[in-house]
Order: sequence, then C-alpha cells, then structure tokens
Amino acid sequence: MGRVSTSHQPLRGVPAPADSGARVLQPPRMGRWALDVAFVWKAVLTLGLVLLYYCFSIGITFYNKWLTKSFHFPLFMTMLHLAVIFLFSALSRALVQCSSHRARVVLSWADYLRRVAPTALATALDVGLSNWSFLYVTVSLYTMTKSSAVLFILIFSLIFKLEELRAALVLVVLLIAGGLFMFTYKSTQFNVEGFALVLGASFIGGIRWTLTQMLLQKAELGLQNPIDTMFHLQPLMFLGLFPLFAVFEGLHLSTSEKIFRFQDTGLLLRVLGSLFLGGILAFGLGFSEFLLVSRTSSLTLSIAGIFKEVCTLLLAAHLLGDQISLLNWLGFVLCLSGISLHVALKALHSRGDGGPKALKGLGSSPDLELLLRSSQREEGDNEEEEYFVAQGQQ
Repeated sequence: MGRVSTSHQPLRGVPAPADSGARVLQPPRMGRWALDVAFVWKAVLTLGLVLLYYCFSIGITFYNKWLTKSFHFPLFMTMLHLAVIFLFSALSRALVQCSSHRARVVLSWADYLRRVAPTALATALDVGLSNWSFLYVTVSLYTMTKSSAVLFILIFSLIFKLEELRAALVLVVLLIAGGLFMFTYKSTQFNVEGFALVLGASFIGGIRWTLTQMLLQKAELGLQNPIDTMFHLQPLMFLGLFPLFAVFEGLHLSTSEKIFRFQDTGLLLRVLGSLFLGGILAFGLGFSEFLLVSRTSSLTLSIAGIFKEVCTLLLAAHLLGDQISLLNWLGFVLCLSGISLHVALKALHSRGDGGPKALKGLGSSPDLELLLRSSQREEGDNEEEEYFVAQGQQ
C-alpha cells in the first residue's frame, strides 16, 4: 500500500475550516454593493435636501426684493406671511395627528406668554426689519449684513453662558466685523437707512436664535417639532408686529388702491396671490431647514449656508445688476472666512466630544419629531449651537 500523507491539506472543492482569528472573512460582494448603494442614496438625498433649502432660501430673498419694488408695505407683507405659516402649521398638525393618532402639544397660557412670547417678539422684529430693509438696500448688501448676525449670536451666547470665551472666537469676531466694514466701505449702492434696518435685524436675530435655542432645550415644553414651534410662534409674532405696522403703514395701506380702496378686482387678486405665495415660500424655508438638519446634521446646514451666500451674491450681481467692487468681494471673502472658521471650530469641538451627532427624527418617524429630549441635551448641545449659527446667516 502507498504511504499516507499526514500533511493537513484541504480537499479540492471543499472550503478550508476557518482559523480562530487567523483569517479575516471578506464581506460578500452583495454586502459591498448594498453599502455602495446606501452611500450613493445618502449622498443624493443630502444633495436634494440642500437644493431644496437653496430654492426656498434664495428664492424668498429675491422674491421679497422683487415684490417690495411694486408693493411698498413690507410689514403688512410680513404679517400676511405669518398668517399663511400659521395656517399651514395648523393644517400639518391636524394631518400628523390624524395619521399618528397622537395629540399635539398645546401650551398653557402661562408657559405661552412667559416662555414663548420673548422668542416670538424677537423673531417678529428680525423678520419684519429684514423685509423692511428691502425697500432701500440691494440683495448683496442685505445678504452680507445679515451674515453679521453670527457676531451677535456669539455675543449673546457669551452673555447667556451658552459659549465660553476663547481666543478663536475673538478671531472669528474680528474677521466677520472686518469683512462687513470692507464690504460697506465706499459702496456705490450703500443706503444708510436700509443698512441700519438690516443691521438692527441682525442684532435682534442674535437675540432671536439665542432665545430659540433656550426654548428648544426646554424639553418639558414639547416644542422640538418645527411644526409645533411655528404653530405657537406665529400668533404672538403677528401681534408683536402689528403696532409697528399700524404706526408706519396703517394709514397709507388703508388709502391704497391696491388693497382696501381697490377699483380693479383682478389687481387685488394678483396682489393677494403674490403675498400668499411669499407665505408659502416662508413656510417652506422653515421646514426645509429643519428637514436638512434632521436628515443630515447642523454642520451640513452651516456649510450649505456658506455656499448659499456665495450663490446669492453671484445671482444678485448677474440678475439684478448689483455693483460689487473688488474691495467688497475681499470683504465678503473675509466675512465668510470668519464664519467658516467658526463652523470648523464647532465641528472639531463636537468631534472631540465623541463625534457630531445628527439630530435624528424629522422624516424618520411618523410625526416628524426632532428628538431633543432632556437625556440627550448635553450630547446635542454642539449640534444645536451649529444649527443656530447657521440660522444667523439667513
């Protein structure tokens, strides 16, 4: 008989037994394909959400500027937008409640007036003054000046101890302030009154987003859902803006032939339709911002906001003929450098705390909840702060 080999050689066609920890099993091709598809799908989804946010954000800026050229009542326009937002928010709450069979949150009068009213008043003044400034300033000057809201957000974050003073923050402030000065210095289309309005809006915007952050961190109120937040804010915003409207626009609007003393029904319907469309854009902007944050992260919104500023200025120069000198462009780049530095610092700080965590929930649950519960408050603080900084760029 032949000699029997004692070497351990696997038989042909029979897989060798897996060594204990010696070999690493390669994932099957179907697994790799599934990962590739998931990555591509997430990239496409993110791009789609960013483009949706761009459409609403850039669209409402140019739309309001176009509308105020023929309709010189920006405060009334803003109040009608608030009414449309409230209508769509109430309708959305009703649809979500019917589909999820869960009652929506309704605040008591005490909580509503004590906790929501300050945020609503600041938001109303921010939006109202911003739209008012379109009567006097170009889209490019408006965009650049509104970017300075990051300054005021940082200042009020320091005052309310939501942020710690660091040398890097001082550099951010200097870059943004220096860029704003260079952009407005010897600008050929500079208007003092309009600049004061939009700068005041940026200042109030810093208060607005600081108060909004504090409001959303109060998990016991249950206003983490953007629809619920907009639903509760709009009535007080309307009431807060009404005295300003009554003083500056009430008499002129009551004698205007475009609204109350109309003689052409077709003109009245066109004006109301234009105002209603602006309200739809305003509602879409608020919802697309929260949708982008929840599906990706607030860092994505911050970066998208930076590129949105560039797109807005390029479109303003190309479509509206805004005159932007080389010094103005350098100032704009300097301001965006400050904003980018702040976003990068937030991202690094968040990664040091264990990695940035996207705010999950919106679009991933039946009732579109943003899950910002009190147990997650500390780990979500960095993401929330990045989100509110991104809002300061609007």
